[in-house]
Amino acid sequence: IRAMGWGALLFQPPICCSMAPFSKNFVWGTATASYQIEGAWRADGRGLSICDAFSRVPGNILDGGSGDIACDHYHRFREDIGLIQEMGLNAYRFSISWPRILPEGRGEANEAGLRFYDQLIDCMLERNIEPWVTLYHWDLPLSLMKEGGGLISPEFPSWFEAYASLCFDRFGDRVKRWITFNEPWCSAKLGYGSGDMAPGRVSTAEPYLPGHRILQAHGRAVLIYRARYTDSQKGLIGMSNNCDWREPLSSDPEDRIAAERSLERFLGWFADPIYRGDYPDIMRSDLGDELPGFTDGEREALKGSISSV
Repeated sequence: IRAMGWGALLFQPPICCSMAPFSKNFVWGTATASYQIEGAWRADGRGLSICDAFSRVPGNILDGGSGDIACDHYHRFREDIGLIQEMGLNAYRFSISWPRILPEGRGEANEAGLRFYDQLIDCMLERNIEPWVTLYHWDLPLSLMKEGGGLISPEFPSWFEAYASLCFDRFGDRVKRWITFNEPWCSAKLGYGSGDMAPGRVSTAEPYLPGHRILQAHGRAVLIYRARYTDSQKGLIGMSNNCDWREPLSSDPEDRIAAERSLERFLGWFADPIYRGDYPDIMRSDLGDELPGFTDGEREALKGSISSV
């Protein structure tokens, strides 16, 4: 409440103005990530994720914390959905734990894990809360990390496609809003560049390969969703990008160019391929052979691979 009051103070319009009302279709929601809230890290057949492994390396997490229990959402989801309803929200964006429904990342599905998300989605719909589902919010199955390096593996796009298809098949009759990847810049740059996030790899050149695999996987998932599911399920699909915005220090042309270059290396890295089918020209010229190339088919799959409402 205090935070809301402070926001109202900061953004109070001049007295001569009036605030336009929100559209009746405006979506009020909240969002979480599976590893951050579910807990139950070994319950009912869930496999391990790279976050489980990363949190167990001494020094990686402040005070040695982990998501082993977290908010215990796995056992208390009905209570949590009740709180969302009490807040007056009409949407909840959550992520599916890949290793909870596919303990080894691929192969046989874990029915107990699938049933948990069935129950969660049904509970939301009973309370008129729309599910918005993120397929990948950083918790890659650990077995896929051990098998070829996870996101850098050439097999990753096919692994993700199969996982996404399982989710579309099981939940798509009730889920109409899909997000393939949450903030892929973080997965690539912080997971494989600085090492600040799972899996904790450090490299100056390597982030561009996992970023490339993510885009390939996104393109394949969208392609299969539109080919097999859109007509019957009537859903929308896209990607959730992040960006620390840049402004030029001055009106000097060099400052303006530097700000634009930084934005293209951050937001354009993932946004340009899904809007125009390839990386920004600046990235191509700056990075040369460090930046992988797309095939013609991949460019076609990526271009326009985000739904418009």
